[in-house]
Amino acid sequence: MSAGGTGAGGAEDDGGRDAAGLRAALAGLTTRGRSFLAAGVAAAICAYVLGQSDLLRVGLLLAVLPLVCVTVLYRTRYRVAGSRRLTPARVPAGGEARVHLRMDNVSRLPTGLLMLQDHVPYVLGPRPRFVLDRVEAGGRREVSYRVRSDLRGSYPLGPLQLRLSDPFGMCELTRSFSAFDTLTVIPRTEPLPPVRLLGDASGYGEGRRRSLALSGDDDVIPRTYRHGDDLRRVHWRSTARHGELMVRREEQPQRAHCTVLLDTRAVAYAGVGPESAFEWAVSGAASSVVHILERGFAVRLLTDTGSSVPGEGAEGFAGSPQESADTAGLMMDALAVVDHSDGDGLSRAQEALRAAGEGLLIAFFGDLDEEQAALAARMPRRGGASVAFVLDSESWVSGGTASGPVEDRLRLLRESGWTALAVPPGASFTELWQQADSHRGDSPAGGGNGFPGGWS
Repeated sequence: MSAGGTGAGGAEDDGGRDAAGLRAALAGLTTRGRSFLAAGVAAAICAYVLGQSDLLRVGLLLAVLPLVCVTVLYRTRYRVAGSRRLTPARVPAGGEARVHLRMDNVSRLPTGLLMLQDHVPYVLGPRPRFVLDRVEAGGRREVSYRVRSDLRGSYPLGPLQLRLSDPFGMCELTRSFSAFDTLTVIPRTEPLPPVRLLGDASGYGEGRRRSLALSGDDDVIPRTYRHGDDLRRVHWRSTARHGELMVRREEQPQRAHCTVLLDTRAVAYAGVGPESAFEWAVSGAASSVVHILERGFAVRLLTDTGSSVPGEGAEGFAGSPQESADTAGLMMDALAVVDHSDGDGLSRAQEALRAAGEGLLIAFFGDLDEEQAALAARMPRRGGASVAFVLDSESWVSGGTASGPVEDRLRLLRESGWTALAVPPGASFTELWQQADSHRGDSPAGGGNGFPGGWS
């Protein structure tokens, strides 16, 4: 919950602040107040010219009334505090979140009529406004509104504005709270069926035995002590070297790795909007990340720029069994704001994959020319499946089928060991995920280049 406070005038103001505040209050005169003031001045001038004392009294009354309202409103000593709460703070595209606003009168005097206005981006809906009746001393008022967006992104909410008005409507003062919140609209995800990708993702079985044969069972990788760790695992040599408690990690089995590669090149996609090819690729990457993390894999989210979401593990992999939900949230936040890159090639992604070693690879490609297709064909790694979903922007814009060059690119990827599928416009990712099983033996290299063990 975020909170902020403001007051309609402050008892601690000095003379300089009083003068500045009074000038701000005069600037808050409404059209009615300015009209009364102008009419009073005009009447006073006419009374002086014509020598009419009664008209002068009327003019003074018209001119003084808005000034009295300004002074009374400015000198009002009540103070209010405002807070905002988002439920939830992270929603999928097309989902709704509710924003709760709360106003507390923390002064000893009741307030007058209050108007609340919260600043929200236009994509979330109209700017909400609320009128609150008199709030008693120590009382509170709560209101709420809903926000919704079909476009993923990170949207600021706030600041909250409070508008004070006198009973005659002569003057209005606006105060802004300093606190604001952020609503994160993440990509839509689809539930995916369980798949026996690499056997036991926790690291036991044949994959674990191969890892031990290469690295040895006595390899000790210490890490900093965390609350709840067994003190019997303290590695005293590393503790003395680093100056803080370090614990052994050799008891933790090697976990299977998965890299989700998202092609974000602007030249690889055409069209914009929630139903565009690029948004489908982002949604597919999000669905893959969530599903693979639930299976217990250590996951890395990689883009064509070679950058990945930072993780605790080596090479940017993240997603310990205890923190998979936090890891999924971190990666979903990154996918919520991912945008097109200025690059025109996949070379940096290939270098990052080469340095990452073995593991499952799931890629989402846009348009691939002959050079980039050849580059992607060299990406598959040993000891893991490589699955590619290729989107043809031309077919997405026209609503037709994949063109001849796309089929040639798919054939090249399959010959290189990929399980490659074309993505037609508006396709269900769940269905394509299931179709990958029937295509796992299409490559000349054999079924071992598809999903090992088949799909459950």
